[in-house]
Amino acid sequence: MSSNTQLDLFPKQTPAYILSFQFSSWYPTFSDVSIKSTIVRPLSGEFREYLESESVFVPAGSENGPAESTLSDDEGEGNDDSDEEGGPSYAFPDLDAKIRECINEYGAVFPKLNFTSPRDASWILPPSSPLKCTSPADVYLLLKSSDFVNHDVNLDSVFEGCSKLPAVQDGTGTGVVGDNDSGTNGWPPYELELVLRKWYPVHPSREFRCFVRGGKLIGITQRDTNHYDFLNEVSTQEKIVNSITSFWGDKIKPRRQGQSDYIFDFLLTRDLTRGHILDFNPYAPRTDSLLFSYEELRDLAAAAPPDRVPEFRYIDSPSHPAASRNAPTNQHNMVPYEAIELSSGKDIEEFAELWKTQVQSST
Repeated sequence: MSSNTQLDLFPKQTPAYILSFQFSSWYPTFSDVSIKSTIVRPLSGEFREYLESESVFVPAGSENGPAESTLSDDEGEGNDDSDEEGGPSYAFPDLDAKIRECINEYGAVFPKLNFTSPRDASWILPPSSPLKCTSPADVYLLLKSSDFVNHDVNLDSVFEGCSKLPAVQDGTGTGVVGDNDSGTNGWPPYELELVLRKWYPVHPSREFRCFVRGGKLIGITQRDTNHYDFLNEVSTQEKIVNSITSFWGDKIKPRRQGQSDYIFDFLLTRDLTRGHILDFNPYAPRTDSLLFSYEELRDLAAAAPPDRVPEFRYIDSPSHPAASRNAPTNQHNMVPYEAIELSSGKDIEEFAELWKTQVQSST
């Protein structure tokens, strides 16, 4: 029998394991080797309600300009229009102030929640600077236009694949869900967080996803599935693997003691000798394995000695089966229905401006 049958496809998924990958769990330990970031929490229940609301609109006062009138200033017809459209008005002046403070410090930011960034909504901002936010309205617009971030708002999605906490007895013989006031429906306490990361232009050809299983770095794959000629050079491949392997051994492995199964995203510098951690992800079905399959990764983990060089995978030609893909990343879920209605006959810059105007007019 093959030795790989002794290794499960995925490590055991527990709420504690999943929560170890939310941004606030790992960033304090790795802030010196990651992108400068600010974590904003607690977030109000009203903000969560705003994220879960169906309409796409920015809160009142979040633009970089004279504050617009809010519902408290406007009565009558404005309220009636809001009710007819089924969308309440929101305003987050305290959160706006924190976002503006970060923008002043960093120059510009790109947002994410506990686990997920709105990469699928990058089309909504200028294509020359995707995900670049220079106002609170930009942050809200990205979050509201993204399907990805919904994952972080829904507890069943956050803890997918995990077993709920067991019920406890309340002394009357009645089973009570095993959580406290901070937990919900059997899941452990979970606090939504907004992360504002310093924005700067990076080339996606230098982003890589790296797989660690059983305490071994077993695989590295390019993260952007487009063809880049320079990745075909053997010397370049060796430099990438050596740089990532050295960084992992020196900066990551010693700090993640007690955890042997995880995936991290890494950005190399232009000379491919140094880099920064972009994110940590659970070794779980929810994390895209890109140019590997998880079955292949299991086999690599089962067969690899501790000192084996990780396997590197890349798009070797435009005709590669995984190459996109000249189409935009995440195109399958990047455009809301309302956007389709507005887009007819317009180029991307015209459409983005019209869509942003339409969203602002909904406040």
